[in-house]
Amino acid sequence: MNRSRVFSGMRPTGQLHLGHLAGALTNWVKLQEDHDCFYGIVDWHALMSNYDDSEETRKLCMDVLLDWLSVGLSPEKSCIFIQSHVPQHAELFLALSMITPLGWLYRNPTYKEQIVNIRNKDLSTFAFLGYPVLMAADILLYRAEKVPVGEDQSAHMELSRELVRRFNHFFGEGLLPEPQTLLTPTPKVPGTDGRKMSKSYKNSLYISESAESMWEKLRTMITDPSREKRRDPGDPGKCPVWDIHKVFNPDESERAEIDNGCRTAGIGCIDCKKMLNTHIAEMMEPIHERRARYEKDAGLLNDILVEGARRAEAVARATMRDIYPSMGLLARADRVS
Repeated sequence: MNRSRVFSGMRPTGQLHLGHLAGALTNWVKLQEDHDCFYGIVDWHALMSNYDDSEETRKLCMDVLLDWLSVGLSPEKSCIFIQSHVPQHAELFLALSMITPLGWLYRNPTYKEQIVNIRNKDLSTFAFLGYPVLMAADILLYRAEKVPVGEDQSAHMELSRELVRRFNHFFGEGLLPEPQTLLTPTPKVPGTDGRKMSKSYKNSLYISESAESMWEKLRTMITDPSREKRRDPGDPGKCPVWDIHKVFNPDESERAEIDNGCRTAGIGCIDCKKMLNTHIAEMMEPIHERRARYEKDAGLLNDILVEGARRAEAVARATMRDIYPSMGLLARADRVS
């Protein structure tokens, strides 16, 4: 069966949370059933922003792997690997950087936003500016046809396509395919403080944390500020707990009861949180069981990464076998054999 190829990746910069589960991983699990999927733990990308605090990177790579496996990504159905284990990522990044205009990178809206908003890190590095070029290399190395991303990554995807057109213009039409954006719905999953759930904000409900820890966070989570007392009516549209209900509570009739109960003060916020916690606990139980099984078998985890790197590098070597001569480079015989 001819299956479309998909690439996506995640940075090992912290524990994965329910926002990752709803916004990406659930979709990745579905895609692996009828696509040729390559999923990379992109540790080079992590170093672009965490180069001055990289001691945790190896551990976080394994944490991401465990989370991926626990939610249902399968090494039999998908190629799962660590980016730095496939050296051709760095090679193609360098090749693409030869033809990338600096103006394209400085105009990148994500770069401009992060330079302004991230004050606790020195991001004035060549690598951070070139982040979208490495992202393009990750995708193009596997000649991926589809890349599942949210709206916030659309600018990076367009830059990837522009790089393909420019690269092909200089070195050979059709050499690299233009990847298509596979826009995925990104549900609103707020953190415990009401802001977007984020590793940076320390407001997350983590995939790996225990049911008891999850409940303690939910129990104290902020709600509609107008509900100061139990008898005060509220507005679910102003409540971050309600936003999580809409993502993780599949019971439509119960959600309707909660909506009405909040508006009429028929239920209290703690009752609403308890119902949400029940649904999250039911969803997470098999995920935690799978994670516990994988945690006990370090040998299996190592085998998954070794095999994933082997499969990924086989495809990557084939791509670079075409890239080197097209750029006028004299390739080593053992590189292209």
